[in-house]
Amino acid sequence: MKNLLSGNVVNIPTNSAVCSFEKQPKRLLSLSPCQDHIPSATSKILSKLKQRKSVIGKMTKLGERMDSLAQGIREHVSLSPKLTETVKGKLSLGAKILQVGGLERIFKQKFSVGDDEKLLKVSQCYLSTTSGPMAGLLFISTDKIAFCSERSIKLLSTTGKLLRIRYKVLIPISKTKKAKESGNMEKPSQKYIQVVTEDDFEFWFMGFLNHQKTLRYLQQAISSSSSKLRR
Repeated sequence: MKNLLSGNVVNIPTNSAVCSFEKQPKRLLSLSPCQDHIPSATSKILSKLKQRKSVIGKMTKLGERMDSLAQGIREHVSLSPKLTETVKGKLSLGAKILQVGGLERIFKQKFSVGDDEKLLKVSQCYLSTTSGPMAGLLFISTDKIAFCSERSIKLLSTTGKLLRIRYKVLIPISKTKKAKESGNMEKPSQKYIQVVTEDDFEFWFMGFLNHQKTLRYLQQAISSSSSKLRR
């Protein structure tokens, strides 16, 4: 539990309906049985078509969301060296979250939180580092963007002592210039979120189950902070 609560911070199908007409040359002014019922039949057909289109539209949107989720899962898993390690990491993280008392409590224990600060979104993802993608949690609040690694990393202290710490990043929302989507040129289906600070430091987050939702929260938080500063 001590390791969990401690660590260093880096601040920086469609259908068609057809009504056919028979030729009646001797009775040009007469109406066939089919024609007698054109208005009511047409309205029923149109009503059914609208219902079917509505169902098809909903199924299409659901399919798109499922495709996006499946892609997110593939990206999230592919960034880990081994699937077994990924599963173990998630189970371990889930157990720790339950032990501590939830994501919001972890956020408050990992980072300094203001009295009026509100946690908006928490996402599992990877942070791009020089040593490779690092799995962790991305916290988005009204005041900050913060990341904390799932596992401890080993570092040598100035005295040569081996330390195990959790890698953490903290970016004040007020110092964040923008957050945008970026793609891998070699693998266009892989999407990243790039966060740029006012002094042009860049942070790259990837492997989200739903990167678009996380991006919306980031952009809304940045926009809200900018509006407050302009007042």
